[in-house]
Amino acid sequence: MPLKINVVTIFPEFFTGPLGLSIPFRARQVGSVEYNIVDLRDFTHDRHRTVDDAPYGGGAGMVMKPEPFFEAVEAIGAPPPIVLLSPRGRVFSQEIARELARHEHLILICGHYEGVDERVRDHLATDELSIGDYVLTGGELAALVVIDAVARLLPGVLGDAASSADESHSHGLLEYPQYTRPPEFRGLRIPDVLVSGNHAAIETWRRLQALLATAQHRPDLLTTDHLLALRKELAPKRRRKRARRPEPLTDVGAPATDDRPSDG
Repeated sequence: MPLKINVVTIFPEFFTGPLGLSIPFRARQVGSVEYNIVDLRDFTHDRHRTVDDAPYGGGAGMVMKPEPFFEAVEAIGAPPPIVLLSPRGRVFSQEIARELARHEHLILICGHYEGVDERVRDHLATDELSIGDYVLTGGELAALVVIDAVARLLPGVLGDAASSADESHSHGLLEYPQYTRPPEFRGLRIPDVLVSGNHAAIETWRRLQALLATAQHRPDLLTTDHLLALRKELAPKRRRKRARRPEPLTDVGAPATDDRPSDG
C-alpha cells in the first residue's frame, strides 16, 4: 500500500513543480506514494476566504485561525501522524524520516505569518518538526524537505536499494568520498584502493573515510561507538608507522675514535 502524504497549505501551487520532479515524482510513478495537496482556504466560510486574524492581547503580525485547520484535517480523515512544521518542533533527521516512512498516512500542516493558533498545536497536531534554526516564510519548504527525505526511503523508489543505506546520516555518519571517471583529472588522482579490485580493502577505506569526514565536519554526530571504531581503524596504521621508523645507530662497546691528527 502506498504512503498517502497529505499537505495542508494556503499555497497548493507551491508543490506542483517539486512533486513532479526527481525522487518525489519517481516515488509516485512507481506507486510507493500518493500526494494530496489540500487548500486550507477551501475550509473557510467567508467570501474573502480568511485564514488569519489579529492576535489576542495585541502584537505585530497575524495568527492563523484554528477552524480551517481542524476542518481540513477532519475532511482528510486520516489517522496520525499529523505533523505541524514549526520552529518549535524537534529537529528533523534521517531517523525521523525512517520513522515517518513506516506509516501508511502522513498529514503535514504548513503554518504562515506569526504562526498558528495554539489550539492547533495542542489539540490537533500529534507531532512538530523543524528543519533547522532559521526563519522561513512558511512551512511549505520544510514540508518539501520532509517529503523528499521520506519518499526516497520507500520501497522501489531508488534504483539500488543500497543507495539509501550508504548515504550521509544513514548510519549516523557522513558519507565517505565518492569518485567517478576519469581516474586522473588535471593531475588529481583518485585513491588507488578504489581501483585495486580488493573489495574488503575498499570497504575498510570507506568506513574509515566516513568516520574521518564526520570527525572533521560534524563531530557532534560521533558517538562513543564511533570513536572506538575510529581508534580501531587508526591503530594499525600507527603501529605500522612505528615499525618503519629506523632505529638509532649505537656503537655500544666500540672503542672511541679521534680523527684529529696525531702529534707524533
